Order: sequence, then C-alpha cells, then structure tokens
Amino acid sequence: MAPSNKKHATEKACVIPGGFTVLSLQFSSDSVAQHSLYVKEHKVRTEKSSYRPLDRTLFVLNVPPYCSESVVKDLFSRFGRITSVELRDHPGSSEDSGPKLSKIFRPVSKQGFKVGYIVFESPSSIGAAKSHPHDDPLVVSTEQRPVETGIQKWIHQYTKSFIHPDKLQLTVDSFMQDYDRRKEEEAERQRQEAEKQQEDEEGWVKVTRGHKGTKARPHSEAANQRTLQREGRKNKRKELMNFYTWQHRNTQKEHIAELRKKFEEDKQRIALMRAQRKFKPY
Repeated sequence: MAPSNKKHATEKACVIPGGFTVLSLQFSSDSVAQHSLYVKEHKVRTEKSSYRPLDRTLFVLNVPPYCSESVVKDLFSRFGRITSVELRDHPGSSEDSGPKLSKIFRPVSKQGFKVGYIVFESPSSIGAAKSHPHDDPLVVSTEQRPVETGIQKWIHQYTKSFIHPDKLQLTVDSFMQDYDRRKEEEAERQRQEAEKQQEDEEGWVKVTRGHKGTKARPHSEAANQRTLQREGRKNKRKELMNFYTWQHRNTQKEHIAELRKKFEEDKQRIALMRAQRKFKPY
C-alpha cells in the first residue's frame, strides 16, 4: 500500500498573511494545549543599528509570560547558535537612550505577552526557523531545563528579590564611576568648545560646525557669561566711537566759525579800501 501524502503535507511550515510563520509551542511533553508563536524575518530598513542585523534577526510575536529570555534562547537554539535575545512589551528601537541601569534598579517588568528579537550567528538559521513544521511543537519545560510556574515560581522570585549588601554596593560604585567619567568627558568637551569659540584680538569669533545629527544644547552658565562680556565690550566700543564723532563735530563747528569770522574781517577790509579810493577819472 502506498504511503499517504497527507502526512507530508502537514509537515510543511504554516505561513499566514503578512509573511508570519506559525510555530506551535507546548509547555511540556504531556501537555494537551498548544500555543502559537508568529515569527518573521526582521526587515525594518529605518533601524540603522548593529544590535539587530537585518539578515540575522528573527521577529517573534505572542511570546507567553512563562518564557523568559533564557527559555526563548533554549527553544530557538535548535535552529542555530544565538547571539542575543531581547523581549519587549511593544516593538521598538533596540537601544533606549540614557545610561544602562543594572537589573537591581530596573522597574518590574509587566507580566503579559511580549514580542521578541532573536539574533542568530548565521543567516541560514532564519530560514530554518521559518521552515519548521507546524506539527512539531517546541517544548518549553523538559527534564534537562525545567521551567518553574505557579507557587514555585513566586517563591523563587521572592528569594531573588533580596540583594546582598556587598553586591548592591559594587553596583552603586560602578554606576557612580561611570557617572563621574561621563561628567568629566562632558566638562572636557565644553572646555574644548570654549577654546574654539574664544575671541581673537580684533573681536572675531571662530564658529565651528558640530557633529552631524547633534541636537542644539541649551546655553550653559559659562556661555551666558561670555555672551555678556562680549556685549559689554561692544557697548564700550560704541561709546568710544560716539565720543570721537562728537569731538569731530565740535572741531568742524569751530573751523566753520573761524572761517566766518575771517570772511567778515575781509569784507570790512575791502569796504575800507573802497572808501579810501581818491582817484576819480570823471
């Protein structure tokens, strides 16, 4: 009897509209219920980040709450070696702005379904994950890697919530050292910018262009002080120029008065000479 082709048809990957491949997820080998994961190759061109390479990143939807990053890494490591796993509440950029905080100071994550970004070492792992048969479920909890749930999970989380003082002190010291280093770098950068914006002997300021993509920063106290000093020097030069103009105007007035006085004297002298003329030909 010829083998049925029905079995081979069900071993194919299940692809739904939108380009997502459906992967079955089973909590344990004896579980009856199954959960569906939706995977797709990450192809966001606008994201120019090396943390999520476009040819090696797998985007996963509908990750259940009992799957942590380590569990997801164990589940998908069957398709190839994994570089990193990132779980988020919503799709977004790979890196948040600001300094990285330790897990001790991070807020408690929300308990719910998440989205994941899995980065493989080889691009062929993406194709292996997308072509995985729908009838072959991924098992979460096994004897080699048991996953705690219920009261056992709560007890474990409660025990981990207590932090040893020495470990906490090391974390705080490391954060403060990084903070001091960033403050010193910022102070050095401001000092270099102040030197570049220094005025020369004639009052000219060399304006330089910053790095491409940098945002305008608010003026610091030192920058405001330098601006006030420049305005004061400009006002002094303006007052000096006005003084010279007033002096020049007075000099012109005195010269015009002297010319008028000489003109009047010459007129009187000419009139006297005309009156003294005695030769009368007629």
